[in-house]
Amino acid sequence: MIPRYETPEIKKIWTDESRFRRWLDVEIAASQAWNEAGEVPDDDFRNIKEKAGFSVERIHEIEEITQHDVIAFVSSVAETIGTSGRFVHFGLTSSDVIDTASSLMIGDSLDIVIGELKKLHTLLGKMAVKYKFTPCAGRTHGIHAEPTTFGLKLLNHYSEVGRDLERLADTKNKMMAGKISGAVGTYANCPPKIEARVCELLGLTVDPVSTQIIQRDRHARVLTDLAIAGGTLERLALEVRHLQRTEVLEALEPFKKGQKGSSAMPHKKNPILCERVCGMSRLLRGYVTPALENIALWHERDISHSSAERIIWPDAFSLMHYMTKTIIKIMSGLVVNEDKMLEDINLTKGLLFSGRVLVKLVEHEGISRENAYAIVQENAMRCWNEKIPLLTLLKNDVRVKGMDDFELESLFDLEYYFRYVNEVFDRFPELANIPQNK
Repeated sequence: MIPRYETPEIKKIWTDESRFRRWLDVEIAASQAWNEAGEVPDDDFRNIKEKAGFSVERIHEIEEITQHDVIAFVSSVAETIGTSGRFVHFGLTSSDVIDTASSLMIGDSLDIVIGELKKLHTLLGKMAVKYKFTPCAGRTHGIHAEPTTFGLKLLNHYSEVGRDLERLADTKNKMMAGKISGAVGTYANCPPKIEARVCELLGLTVDPVSTQIIQRDRHARVLTDLAIAGGTLERLALEVRHLQRTEVLEALEPFKKGQKGSSAMPHKKNPILCERVCGMSRLLRGYVTPALENIALWHERDISHSSAERIIWPDAFSLMHYMTKTIIKIMSGLVVNEDKMLEDINLTKGLLFSGRVLVKLVEHEGISRENAYAIVQENAMRCWNEKIPLLTLLKNDVRVKGMDDFELESLFDLEYYFRYVNEVFDRFPELANIPQNK
């Protein structure tokens, strides 16, 4: 990942130093399991536990010769221990170490992403309650549809982030598996009891049947769930991008003092943070393909997944973490123009209420829905084209003969559309104690 979009929390997990440290955790756990089984003498295990270390520089130096990073790592560790180093990597194959350690690193990364998403989830919940009854135009196809509230919009995003959190928590649970089953998964040189103890020491479950590797369906699920969560963030960013359009201006991402929007046009206030999130979400989705391709490896394994994973894991987690932090920044500083939202509801001179008029004509006038639709659409098209309020046109339409002016006016009441908003919010009892904006 380029430095511009790295986050220090994710970067730290995927450095060579951290990666080799996790490998060493696996090696020491394996030595302990062998020691408890009576295969590694107490003195040798004590030496391993007390002296085991490595040098990143030395590992790279050895790898230049061996062209094998795990062999280079094991050699470097053994050098720090002395004669007891012969028991390091005892009975193991490279992927026993790599895959078990990778599960720990992926789990650590998921914890960071989940923690950041929880902050966003909390923020969206508070904002949804604050704007629970703030009227705004609902839009379908980008066109005014019926009135809604800005809080209900935000509650929808809150709910979606909640589902992302549930998915990621579950996928982390499925990902936290280790394997110490040897070269093809037969435990030829390392019995299952060693694997069970290693995984217990590391806080992992045992992959019930592995080959030389943990199969990559688990890993692919992590990437797909990250990409889905990225799509959630993109959808929220896209909403703000539209609301910030000059013709709309209902909500704007924060614009700091001294910030510049354009090198040529000093008036510009562009939604650059939202656009950045949208672009990064595309990139995140791109990593799903290699993760899915990594599932189908030759026989008990080949190594075609390895080069891809060295890139997609740190990059995908960095993207997701950066995107989430950026969305939090956007939403915590969002400029909400409630007056403009109400103004935009009135922009189309009552067209947003056409659906209720249609239902009332069918219900009250006793005419067919087809005929009622024709009456309302004809008046709506005149409203569009001639800029005459829909209510005025309906009052003057002789076909709408059964309702007086008061009854017609009542059909254009915003509160009618909001009468079930509280009921929807009640489906999220965790928001009940958040004070509502008056």
